[in-house]
Amino acid sequence: MSSCWIFGGAPISGRLIDLPDKNSYIIAADSGYASAVRMGFTPDMTVGDFDSLKGEKPAVGQVITVGAEKDDTDTMLAVKKAIEMGFMDISITGALGGRLDHTIANIQTLEYIRSNGGRGRLVGENDTVEIIGEGSHLYKKIDGMYLSLFSYSDFAVITVSGVKYPLENHRLDNTFPLGVSNEITSPECAITVSEGELLLVFSKK
Repeated sequence: MSSCWIFGGAPISGRLIDLPDKNSYIIAADSGYASAVRMGFTPDMTVGDFDSLKGEKPAVGQVITVGAEKDDTDTMLAVKKAIEMGFMDISITGALGGRLDHTIANIQTLEYIRSNGGRGRLVGENDTVEIIGEGSHLYKKIDGMYLSLFSYSDFAVITVSGVKYPLENHRLDNTFPLGVSNEITSPECAITVSEGELLLVFSKK
């Protein structure tokens, strides 16, 4: 298993932009267990304080129960377990569109994954979110999707090609949303981050 999928507690209908493949390791974070089962996935592990999971605790897979008063969100607990097991490609669903504070926490959790050497993304019904650091990154064109770029650090210096609005060694500040609603026009786009960190959002038109 090369990738790990984490199911969080935000409402999801099942019409996700992407879905786990059969080889993915699946961790449910508390009430994310119900979403995973409803979508036909059996979690390999479920973690949480189970304050939001209605009904009995999961009866399949490994179940890890923690106290309700804790520093980590249930999703962060799941991420830490995934990294502990060696997964560096982590997708989190049920992480967008619910409570705003939890959405912000989940975006910050992406930074935790990145700072620990992994690649993380949030996968929703209309959006995917990712944080990237310095270096060159390629992304394939996805029909019907906008690409928005925001500085996650105080500023980021980026070069972007293969898009409707290219940039060359441009400084993006986190006080002005210049990079919103771009579009990939080539088979793939190249994003080079010379300084800082970048928040990428793919959104359905």
